[in-house]
Formats: sequence, C-alpha cells, structure tokens
Amino acid sequence: MDANALDLSRVPEEVGHQLQRFFAERSAEIGRLGAPVQSAVLHLERFVLGGGKRIRPLYGWAGFVGGGGIERAAEDPEAVMRAVSSLELIQACALIHDDIIDASDTRRGNPTVHRAIEAEHNKEQLLGDAALFGQNTAILIGDLALAWAEDMWRSSGVTAEALARAEGAWRGMRTEVIGGQILDISLEAAGSESVEMADQVNRFKTAAYTIERPLHLGAALAGADEATIEAFRGYGRDIGIAFQLRDDLLGVFGDSAVTGKPAGDDIREGKRTVLYAEALSLLDAAGNPSARTLREGIGATSDPEALDALAGVIRESGAVEAVEKRIASLTESGLAHLETANINAAVAKTLRDLAIRSTERRS
Repeated sequence: MDANALDLSRVPEEVGHQLQRFFAERSAEIGRLGAPVQSAVLHLERFVLGGGKRIRPLYGWAGFVGGGGIERAAEDPEAVMRAVSSLELIQACALIHDDIIDASDTRRGNPTVHRAIEAEHNKEQLLGDAALFGQNTAILIGDLALAWAEDMWRSSGVTAEALARAEGAWRGMRTEVIGGQILDISLEAAGSESVEMADQVNRFKTAAYTIERPLHLGAALAGADEATIEAFRGYGRDIGIAFQLRDDLLGVFGDSAVTGKPAGDDIREGKRTVLYAEALSLLDAAGNPSARTLREGIGATSDPEALDALAGVIRESGAVEAVEKRIASLTESGLAHLETANINAAVAKTLRDLAIRSTERRS
C-alpha cells in the first residue's frame, strides 16, 4: 500500500483486502461453533465483501492523511487502514438491521440478508416460519457485525495512544448511529412533519457516522490538533447532511436500476424525511388539497402507480427545488470549513472531490 498519497481509486480495494483478511482470521473460530453459525457468517461475509463504496473508511483514511499521520510516522499506515476498514462492519450492522426495520426486499440489487435467509429456509424445508427465522438470524448477524467492528478496531495494530485519542469519537459514533435509527422510527410512529426533527435524523443516523466521525477518527489516530479536527467535523457535518438529503431524493425519484432499491421506497416505508416535511409545508402554505393526499398516502401503499402519484405530489410542491437548494448551501458551507483546516492542498482537493461525489451521486 502506498501510504504517501491519498489515492481514492485504491482505498476501496485496500479496504476489501483488510476485510477479507479479517474474515479469514475468524474462520477457524466460527468453524468450531458449528455449520449453522458458519452459514450465517457466510451471509455477513458476502454482504460486506459484495458491494458498497467504502465511503466511511475512505473518509477515515482522509482524516488520517489530512491530519498529518503520514508525516508524523508514529502509526503504521497498514494498521490505520485496518482500523478504518472496521467501519464497514458498523455499516453492515446498520444496513442489515435497517432493512429488517423497513421490511426491504432488496439491497444493492440483491435480496436483503433476512430475505436471503428466508429463501434458504424455504428451499431446505426447515421447520417453523421462514420469514421469522430470516429476520431473527439477520438481527443476530447484524449484532455480530457490530461486535466484530470493535474487535477489528481494537486489534488493528495502531498504538494504544492512538486508540485513546480516538476513543471519544469511536464511542460517540456508535451511539449516534443507533440513536439516529431510534429517532427515525420514532418520527414515523408519531407521524412527524417536522423539518427540524428530520434534520436530527440526518445528522445522527447518517452524517455523523458516514463522514463527520470517520474524519474525526482518522485525524485523532494521526494526532491532529483540535482546530484541524473541528474543521474536519464541520465539513463532515454539512457534507454528511447534504449526502442524506441527496439520499432522500433518490429514495423517491431514483432509478432502481442504479440505486438497487425499488423506486418510491421511502414513500412505501413511510419515511419522515426532510423532503416529505418540506413538501407538506409548501403544500399547506399554498392551501393545496394534495397535502391531504400525501399525508394519507405515505407508508400506506405499495402499489407502484400510487407511489408514482405521491412522488408527483412531492415534485409539484416545489420541495425538490427546496432540498436541492439546501444541498448546494450545505456543500458550500462544508467546503468553507476546509479553508480553516491545517491540511495540505492535495488532501483539501481530495475532500472537495469527495464532497461533490457525495452530494451529486445517482446511487
């Protein structure tokens, strides 16, 4: 691994190698537990190694390089790469559990983990309810992924001093992502129409553990100064929220062939997103009777034509333009934080490029 440059095209591949190595190291231990456990872990391995953009490790590595970790030479770059690769196991836990909560059938164009296990149960004609077995096993697989993230982080080979510097960020990130998920389902249960609360979900369920905390972790491992860490966190917070706002748009209007999830999935699941809240606010302000149609329809239908009609209501409300404006504003403010960061020009350019990728993506 060339640690002297932040080569974006190589980081995902290197992360894949680190994850493959980790799974290989756990193979004998899992084998002793029995064939059912091996089968469950194989689902986790396929999920982790079979897709994903490795965004979180990418930002973790950027934080390390941008925080001066290479120049200080106090940490083995290979160990740091292994440490930030553990973020993919937290991502696996979050996605596997999220798919169960949302009753999703597909992820990345493939069956979700609980649906894949359900299909195996049916094929092998096992006893009991196949759907319940798939759900329960997937919950445990997600739990294992979270536990293994801790193992991979702790055993990465970075120094005890570096782990201590990053401890607050590591603990905060895990609490925030789970707390954000609790907020998410609570807003759905309450039928929330609050833009402010939807923003809270975006901050903690996505922005914090996707960009802000990975940058924080990498910079802490590097021993960066507080000003640099705060600049990274400001960038991560704003770009991370913009990332989720883009995800909100894709969740309603995205091409399923590109996103790997059915069109209109957020409407079907009843997600209380900023896009939804903005649409209702604009419709109510205009006295538009379509507000009632949207309120009654969200989370209440799986019919493709009905979902298309509700997406049309959102589009006609002007909410898409409002959210696009917020994405542009957050991207601008996020990039402005880089001006106060004590990082070299090459890393700053990389983070600018990542911001554009994150906020303009199509999947």
